[in-house]
Amino acid sequence: MTPFKDVVKFLRESRVNKALTNRTIVYESHVRMFWKSVRYEEKEKMIYSAIQKRDENDKKVDIEIKFNVGDLRRVLDLGDTNDDPTIVSERLCKGVWCRMGFEGNANGKFLKSMFTRPYKFLIHCIVHALSHRKGAYDEPSDYIMNIITCLVLNRPHNISQVLFDHLSDNIRGEKYIMYPMFIQMMIDDQVTDLPKDPADVMNFRNMTSDTLKRLINIS
Repeated sequence: MTPFKDVVKFLRESRVNKALTNRTIVYESHVRMFWKSVRYEEKEKMIYSAIQKRDENDKKVDIEIKFNVGDLRRVLDLGDTNDDPTIVSERLCKGVWCRMGFEGNANGKFLKSMFTRPYKFLIHCIVHALSHRKGAYDEPSDYIMNIITCLVLNRPHNISQVLFDHLSDNIRGEKYIMYPMFIQMMIDDQVTDLPKDPADVMNFRNMTSDTLKRLINIS
């Protein structure tokens, strides 16, 4: 497991550490309430929603939740700025990925399974933590390629804006429960006294030694 220790150390010291490792408890009802009432205001570049709670008279009241890209950046501690780029040249990405042991056709698909084991693990972590998709995790999206390239090269990249853009696109499209942990973190940042029922906890599968072995195809 020695080769993976360096990758773990790298991720822990990276700007995405909190997004990857935060242990926020996610409550399904909170996240569902957020997505049920959410809207995006283009003029303000702000996401608005509401969470219900009961007041001292046991009456349901709506609590406004709102955040922009700067709030998302602060809560996830991503350390980027509005001036950082959101796009990296395809040539730079492909060059870095080849240096990461990519064994496929540089003009074909970039699949997680085509990289050396330590980098396969790195890609797996980034894809599962930051991807906006509900499935198809073996083929990273272009924006995931961009993020990984900038992390490996320690180049500035506006990850906050990328995540915020996918959130706002989801709001304007066919909404589904995207980024539940990040949404819960935004809710907790603004409302500290919401009811928290243990039976309402949304379970997440954490990586274990067994799942890591399956990922890297070792016995």
